[in-house]
Amino acid sequence: ETANGSLRPRSALDVLVDLNDKVTGGDVAEYQPVPLGFTPLDKTIGNGLRAGELLLIGGAQGTGKTTMALQMARNVASGGQANVLYICFEHDEQYLLNRLIAMESALAHLPHKTGAIKIQDVRKEILGTWMAEGEANAQMANNPRLRPSMDRIARYGQNLFLMRGSQTASTIDNIRKLVQEHRRLSGDRRLVLFVDYLQKVPQIPEPENETEKVTYLINGLKDIALSEDVPTVCIVAADKEGLKASRLRNYHLRGSSAINYEADIILILNEKYHIVAKVNIEFNPYQAQRFRDWVVISVEKNRGGQDNVDLEFEKHFEFSCFDPNGRTVQEKLIEERLYND
Repeated sequence: ETANGSLRPRSALDVLVDLNDKVTGGDVAEYQPVPLGFTPLDKTIGNGLRAGELLLIGGAQGTGKTTMALQMARNVASGGQANVLYICFEHDEQYLLNRLIAMESALAHLPHKTGAIKIQDVRKEILGTWMAEGEANAQMANNPRLRPSMDRIARYGQNLFLMRGSQTASTIDNIRKLVQEHRRLSGDRRLVLFVDYLQKVPQIPEPENETEKVTYLINGLKDIALSEDVPTVCIVAADKEGLKASRLRNYHLRGSSAINYEADIILILNEKYHIVAKVNIEFNPYQAQRFRDWVVISVEKNRGGQDNVDLEFEKHFEFSCFDPNGRTVQEKLIEERLYND
């Protein structure tokens, strides 16, 4: 045995006997997918993520990668099937909680947004509570606008762990230890890992170039997913070419071709308005404005099922969420395939 897993091969018969014991004992959780709570997406990827699978979310800035990952994390935690460990290198835990408060306020009422609190108003409401009630006894739950969201977060809050990633401490080895620790804490519940985002995970010492680093990180995350039986969702940044391209694809993800090999599922987010074929826009400018409200999620790789599927979800970014009930894109999209894989 090594710190990073077993070096002993096992015969197929041993594996079969082991599996049979698990089935007999009803220990089949790892065969059950964990739904991510985005309706047509779950269906496309086989009802959710399985143990050992690595799902990547790529997209340009502003397409809603963190929004989507945080909403998936919230869906998993509130579904009660699994605990979630969400490591974020860009924002602290409080910022993520503010986004959750806005998200909860909107999800309760979609497609109508009456009663929802915009993300920038969450801070105002928190400060308002503090000033209205005096420093000593301010209670957020006394604020009628915050209260419904707080109540809903309280129902699943103990299953969702938020953590600010550190540029020195949150290495692959430490993420593995953290995952092992949280699996112990989760008891019989599964654990799903979220990393936001890949290129920010530190490697010490820092390697010569980004390709080397990203290869190491993506291999490390895939190994954690497999050896710890933890479905893993990871956000990946796009490269310069991708940011200039009229449509971002999986080969635009920054750093290494290993990204495309190691991932089981790759989702690429694009603004619908930017990637709809012009023919859809020129005859109906009003329609074109409506496209601005949607993000297209392309399932570019899907090891266990259909790929090249384009789904769309309506964005409500002022409330930091998507409408989880998406649909298949009906319009023709620009291809932007420079070469065939």
